[in-house]
Amino acid sequence: MGLRLLPAIALSGSFFYSIVASAEETLSLSLDDAVARALDSDPRIEERLQLVNAARAMLQRAEGSDDLIFDVNAFVGLTTQVEGGFFAADGTTPRADKYDYNGLTSWTSVRFSIIKPLYTFGKIEHFSDAAKSNITVKQQDVRLQRGDTVLEVTRAYYGYLAARDTRYLFEDVEGRLQKALDLVTRWLEEEKGDVRLADLYALQSGFALVKRYHARAVSVEAIALAGLKMLTGLDRSVELELADSRIRPVELPTAELEELQQLALSRRPEMRQLEAGLQARRSLVAAHRATKLPNLYAGVAGMASFSPGREKLDNPYLYDPFNNYGATPLVGMKWSWASGVQAAEVAEANAALAALTERSSFAQQGIPFQVAEQYHQVQGHYNAVMELKKGSRAARRWMMSRYVDFEAGLEEAEAILAAFQGYVLVYSDYLMAVNDYNMHVARLRYVSGDYL
Repeated sequence: MGLRLLPAIALSGSFFYSIVASAEETLSLSLDDAVARALDSDPRIEERLQLVNAARAMLQRAEGSDDLIFDVNAFVGLTTQVEGGFFAADGTTPRADKYDYNGLTSWTSVRFSIIKPLYTFGKIEHFSDAAKSNITVKQQDVRLQRGDTVLEVTRAYYGYLAARDTRYLFEDVEGRLQKALDLVTRWLEEEKGDVRLADLYALQSGFALVKRYHARAVSVEAIALAGLKMLTGLDRSVELELADSRIRPVELPTAELEELQQLALSRRPEMRQLEAGLQARRSLVAAHRATKLPNLYAGVAGMASFSPGREKLDNPYLYDPFNNYGATPLVGMKWSWASGVQAAEVAEANAALAALTERSSFAQQGIPFQVAEQYHQVQGHYNAVMELKKGSRAARRWMMSRYVDFEAGLEEAEAILAAFQGYVLVYSDYLMAVNDYNMHVARLRYVSGDYL
């Protein structure tokens, strides 16, 4: 006898975080409620939002590059004391006591500059444009994560319903087999009815298999429920009930394939990411090319230093770093380049731009294929669900009629076991087909950009 259990529903998502909600009473959630809670509590969405903030900070940094640039260096140190002028006592011999120790004195110095970039030949503008496009890319990552979260919650929700209905199935079959076992055991003890020990053994073996699959269904249900709690941010101690009493097929989408494909190309975050990525790469290519050109600037620079133990030099042709002060407005040009490095940076940016262009071309074909794949999966699974629904009803009638005949002593144990097996196989296939169909509908919405 080969009884079969609906396969365990896999709950995707390898990283969930700590749970923040608790409740004192049973909480009932519909699928929409569960999705809303998950979107509000998923830390991965918040992580993507923080990356958007980081991208905005990069834009602020790029745009702030033409603001005033302050450079101040101040220090207090020690230097040797010096007295007298440039010559020795005779007034004509140059002094030779430069390295003689005459005591120490303090040396205070301040150097500063305030620079305002005037023109950078497009560097700031191009880097700012690239940063703006990067913000768009990160914002679309948020949409993608929200879509992934919706899919995970949907999978956990329907997975739990399918596992629970599978448990109901085996509880029903187990109860009927138990009654059949009790009946055969009593008939054998009372030597009534046309039964043999082989009938008892057949029922016992079937009952053991049902018990095994029943236990498996209970564990799958518990796992699915725990995963749903984690996704929706609920504490493990919360009593959670789902608004749906049974898993049922959702409505068949009515949109045509061509319409869904066009919607996907206009709504999918990946398309906006590619568009923004291409713009960012073009801006980076232009920015790297602009690094070969100078920067024009204006500003003020000055210094002041004081050392009380050294006499001040009043000769205007000599610079005294120990006792001096001064400031001046200035206009300048700064030009710094490394021809080999800058050429490589431009080549790298061009290669990245070409690669992204090819990816965009592939997306124009790949996204419509994804939509077509899910569309045909939905159609096929819908037809399978409708057929299995009729088949499961027929299998239940078959099981019930065989069971009634067995109780009346008109059927052998093998007949009732065959009916039980047929019912379990068909109904478990139906539950699995409904779960798969509902998930394909969810994926069709996902790939067509419905809730991204």
